[in-house]
Amino acid sequence: MRLWLVPMIYVGASVVCGLTLPRIEHSYLASYTFNLSTASAQACLSAAASGMMALTGVVFAMAFVMVQFSAIAYSPRLVLWFARDRVLFHSLGVFAATFIYALFTLAWIDRDGSGTVPLLSTLLVAVMLLVSMLLFSRLVQRLIDLQITSVLRLIGDKGREVISDMFRHLDEGSSGNWKSGSDFVDGLRLGPITQTLTYSGYPRTVAKLRTDALIEQAKQSSAVIEMVAAVGDTLVDGSVILHVHGANTRLLEKNLMRAIHLESERTFEQDPKYPIRLLVDIAIKALSPAINDPTTAVQAIDQIEDLLRRLGRHDLDAGYIKDANGVLRLMVPMPTWDDYLMLAFDEIRQFGVGSIQVLRRLRAALIGVADTTIVPTRAEAVRDYMKHLDLVIERSPLDTADKAIAFQEDPQGLGLSRRRPVRRA
Repeated sequence: MRLWLVPMIYVGASVVCGLTLPRIEHSYLASYTFNLSTASAQACLSAAASGMMALTGVVFAMAFVMVQFSAIAYSPRLVLWFARDRVLFHSLGVFAATFIYALFTLAWIDRDGSGTVPLLSTLLVAVMLLVSMLLFSRLVQRLIDLQITSVLRLIGDKGREVISDMFRHLDEGSSGNWKSGSDFVDGLRLGPITQTLTYSGYPRTVAKLRTDALIEQAKQSSAVIEMVAAVGDTLVDGSVILHVHGANTRLLEKNLMRAIHLESERTFEQDPKYPIRLLVDIAIKALSPAINDPTTAVQAIDQIEDLLRRLGRHDLDAGYIKDANGVLRLMVPMPTWDDYLMLAFDEIRQFGVGSIQVLRRLRAALIGVADTTIVPTRAEAVRDYMKHLDLVIERSPLDTADKAIAFQEDPQGLGLSRRRPVRRA
């Protein structure tokens, strides 16, 4: 459901309740009244209605200013993530519903000169006010979460979540549907391309693949589907999405497109590269001359290192998917270990070459990742990357003393060296 519909649902529900509940009270529950004078009840309800609208304007103006400020300070790709917070839309809905229902209840105070105050409607307004205050507190907490430490932690949590979801079946080893490239690439023979699916329309991003649906369609036609577009790719008009190999019948393009979810921007789902991308964006923005905040870059590297350590324990080549009978049906492009390393460190290394703090933290991250990965070739790739980092430090504009300090590893950046400087011949 579109999130902008949430406030409309609250508004519609409050209008329906405002038109029916007071009438039911007036007709069947007239004896149940609130022990309050009509003048006091009218004053309270008027204050509640006017106060809710003022609160709504102040709170949401502040929220959007904070979101925009944070997006400028961190990354513009975070705008929609914060703006789509469900608490924001539910708060707007409850605030508006409280305002509307308070007005309807106000119209039934001293109805027909009865001098009474409806009990249930008045209590309902009080309950809605309490709920509004609770949501207001939650909204304030969301604004506090816009602090840099909280933002980095939230992005890191999203990354850990998507890594866990994507590779859980590999860890359990129960289904056996996903297999690594080494199991299939050697001697793999695909049939001829019988169908090619191309994209037509405005630029959209591949957000998610329904692999089960793609496997079922491939199985029905005894085919193998080769995805050309990967999760996170942006499709433009004419882009090739997939090839179908060896099909005995033509697959319906609308069914294939239903299995490929497209969005206006990248999402976290099925894309562990995206949280790393956001963390790198925050780091390199912090390293820009306009901001010059290497400590924020070090905090971003903390989260990046954790994500790489988790990725290093998984089969990253698991892009060859079989059906229940063990027949290869789907091939999905998957990023390699080198892809993750370049994404995580290249830009930070380039923009942070003049920061001793960042260089020391990068060295500590690389050593930590190399020590924890279970695949020897990946550890060797990390060590090769460290040699590249050493070369960058050697060629940097830092003086001899600063270079000696930069060659040390320090998980804090600057604060606690763990090893002696590397001796240079």
